[in-house]
Amino acid sequence: MKDREQYVRYQQDRTVLAAIGAHLNPQISRISVRMPRSLAESAVAAWDREELGEISEESREEYDLRDDAAELALIGLAIASRGAWDGDEVIVDLDAVQIASALRAAQ
Repeated sequence: MKDREQYVRYQQDRTVLAAIGAHLNPQISRISVRMPRSLAESAVAAWDREELGEISEESREEYDLRDDAAELALIGLAIASRGAWDGDEVIVDLDAVQIASALRAAQ
């Protein structure tokens, strides 16, 4: 960070962003989305996968990768528990946070 003042300002911005999120959270429910069968099956496989071993010290990049993998697994859980298969697609209601995680990963 360039200077302490900028760091403090960014912390304040994060606090406001979190307050906005807390306000919006009860207003936003699940959103119905469609995705190709192949992607949906990969997400379900991520949910079904057994991760053995403990997590050791990790870099920020490793943490971010593991976090994205966890988000994929949660999408897989949603598909497995409430997805409706429609030919080569699945229709599933996802939480806005799950959608945001997928959109962020696509950037």
